[in-house]
Amino acid sequence: MSLLDDPPFRYFFLGRLCSEFAFQMGTVAVAWQIYALTNSPLALGLIGLAEFTPTALLTFVAGHVADRYDRRRVIQVSLGLQALAAAFLAWGSVAGWLTVAQIFAMIAVIGAASAFETPAAAALLPMVAPEGKLQQASALSGGTWQLATIGAPALGGLAYTVAPGLAYEVMSGLFLASVVMSAFIRIETTAAPADPPSLRALFAGVAFVRHNAAILGTISLDLFAVLLGGATALLPIFARDILHTGPEGLGLLRGAPAIGALLMTAVLARHRIERRAGMRMFQAVVIFGGATVVFAESRSLTLSLAALLVMGAADTVSVVIRSSLVQIATPEQMRGRVNAVNFLFINASNQLGEFESGLTAAWFGTVPAVLLGGLGTILVALLWMKLFPTLRELERLE
Repeated sequence: MSLLDDPPFRYFFLGRLCSEFAFQMGTVAVAWQIYALTNSPLALGLIGLAEFTPTALLTFVAGHVADRYDRRRVIQVSLGLQALAAAFLAWGSVAGWLTVAQIFAMIAVIGAASAFETPAAAALLPMVAPEGKLQQASALSGGTWQLATIGAPALGGLAYTVAPGLAYEVMSGLFLASVVMSAFIRIETTAAPADPPSLRALFAGVAFVRHNAAILGTISLDLFAVLLGGATALLPIFARDILHTGPEGLGLLRGAPAIGALLMTAVLARHRIERRAGMRMFQAVVIFGGATVVFAESRSLTLSLAALLVMGAADTVSVVIRSSLVQIATPEQMRGRVNAVNFLFINASNQLGEFESGLTAAWFGTVPAVLLGGLGTILVALLWMKLFPTLRELERLE
């Protein structure tokens, strides 16, 4: 039976797909509108900060909420707030009174709501996945982000071209559709009550991760691998100055990792990793680093696209194994808080990875920066194999 034939997972998957499409559409519309209003590259850089700051401040509270209350309701409230924020942006755009400060305020609202939605959704996944299908469910759930990354920017750009308000209206509608999908999820059990609110309960996820070698190794590997190996922030430089292509080439480069990831998602959704799961994860990270090195040295658009496809595919293998391991190794009543820690690490690695890429490119040059990042990723994977032998020897994801 297909995973999508199972009603709880089907509605979960459709809800995630709608919310990911809404979010990715919003990134295009917001960036274009802010630059149109300010003509400031700094203002574009502040978008990520406005989104990340409330996420970082609220992550631990959000994890405790996901463990204390019905996760479906937490997701619905979070998505509802994001729908209202998008509706506000649509109203202001149509009426012509929307200011840059108001756009940043709504970005902060969406970031705060997302801080609650993401850990709750991650903790809900094992509850909707059919027994023995968690790896495939993790792959399909992650595939929603890849689908949105490929399709949503074009949809958002097209809607914004028709009218700025239309992009936000579609965004708000997709968030509301996700709320409806979440309401259709029927499961026999809900999250067990967590400890009463306290600082100890709030940071229990951090303590659990610190004392669990496999999860600590998994999360920290993701942090350092993404921190060192991220080359996407420098793609405009590669497109124009190294590969000598135009905007259409940049579009191909940006889409290649997502396409590679989506293809690997289709494979992992059909075929379980039956043995040596830990070693497969490390191998995937090494391949990711090697493909980054190839991309850094390439002067051919075709070879660069191939390297990015491999990077996307390898990253997906690593992500699916890591996310499945975190879910399996965490008690049900702790999943919200542990996934909140994981979410914070992922967000930090993505944000700081872009900063690291720009900083090292300014210091050493674009090609050496990406080359060093790829080699650093390989070294981190080899070092983590030594530091976390239990993770390396992990056999099955069950």
